[in-house]
Amino acid sequence: MIVRPFRALRPEALAVQAVASVPYDVVTTDEARALSVGSPLSFLHVTRPEIDLERTVDPRDPVVYEAARASLARLRRDAPLVVEPQPALYVYRLRDQEHEQTGLAGCYSLDEYDRGTIKKHERTRPDKEDDRTRHMVAVEAQTGIVFLTYRQLPEIDRLIASVCQAGPLFDFEAVDGVRHTVWRTSTEETVSLVNQFATMPALYIADGHHRAASAARARRMLGGTGRGDERDYFLAVAFPDHQTRILPYNRIVSDLAGAAPEQFLASVAARVPMVETPGIETKRGVVAMYVAGRWYRLELASGGPEASGDPVAALDVSRLQEHLLEPVLGVVDIRTDKRVRFVGGVWGSSELERIVDSGRSAVAFSLPAVTVPELLAIADSGEIMPPKSTWFEPKLRDGLLTHLI
Repeated sequence: MIVRPFRALRPEALAVQAVASVPYDVVTTDEARALSVGSPLSFLHVTRPEIDLERTVDPRDPVVYEAARASLARLRRDAPLVVEPQPALYVYRLRDQEHEQTGLAGCYSLDEYDRGTIKKHERTRPDKEDDRTRHMVAVEAQTGIVFLTYRQLPEIDRLIASVCQAGPLFDFEAVDGVRHTVWRTSTEETVSLVNQFATMPALYIADGHHRAASAARARRMLGGTGRGDERDYFLAVAFPDHQTRILPYNRIVSDLAGAAPEQFLASVAARVPMVETPGIETKRGVVAMYVAGRWYRLELASGGPEASGDPVAALDVSRLQEHLLEPVLGVVDIRTDKRVRFVGGVWGSSELERIVDSGRSAVAFSLPAVTVPELLAIADSGEIMPPKSTWFEPKLRDGLLTHLI
């Protein structure tokens, strides 16, 4: 696989905490606007430029993308943001109280993405692709980082560990308690890492399918040559599979499809083994359900499509959809049913309880996390996971490394 060094656009070290922002797609416009108050250097002004415009402006209006271009120019001047004098790769470590993962930031091949050797496991939505494509074209940069994973190679582990022995380019703790540390590789280290990545048979998109798809579209619009132009690559960090952490992506449904809680519970009990519990318990084949102030343990029956060896049907998110969401709650298409919302596992069971107890939803389902081997198997088979199956944590920050195209 190809990884290419690049001349990153990055903050000066003293400005890094002021610039670094949450990924554009994990916050709503209102949340982004609130986070940016008193933070004129936040990269959210670039990735969510609508926050600086009147609330009546359509987020897809051309003026929004012009605002993104202007905001990037302003940050380049005021932060300041600087362009590295020489191409390099970057080692990016994420660390929270429970977990640490270290990956390689660089530019990865859109030709390999188009050929499918950079493998996918999710479908993308055209409206989201349109937005990021227009954003990339307007700012002539990839401002969001794709999260890749790969099957561990010990020599790459050794090389990355060696890079981490030097002093970092950035090292700071974000407000959520995640520590972000970035090292720049030397010329010798760059060559060694490029050569080792060339031995890989495949890379896998873990998070950032829309960013990668948009980079491919932006290349076509901007006229990438296919001969090594910057537009022929996309910005990503590749983490080894044994360090990649997936949390559940839980479901909440706003109503019980017209049933009273007692009727709903009877319908569930008629379909799957169910028992009331004092808290949540999830594992393969077991889902926790919260309704009317109580938790229940649900055993999703085996058999049926998941017994056929289909890796997608075997996922607990698929079993929940097959056994309960569609037949009991009438959720036919989870992608379009407006009664369904998704809550990342980082928020914990207390957030599910809070939402249901507030009356904003009627029932919540806490799922076991998809495993990395399951993700890789599905991508290798060319299959697609159900929407919102995986939540990756900790998150990379926008603004630390930007790829100019």
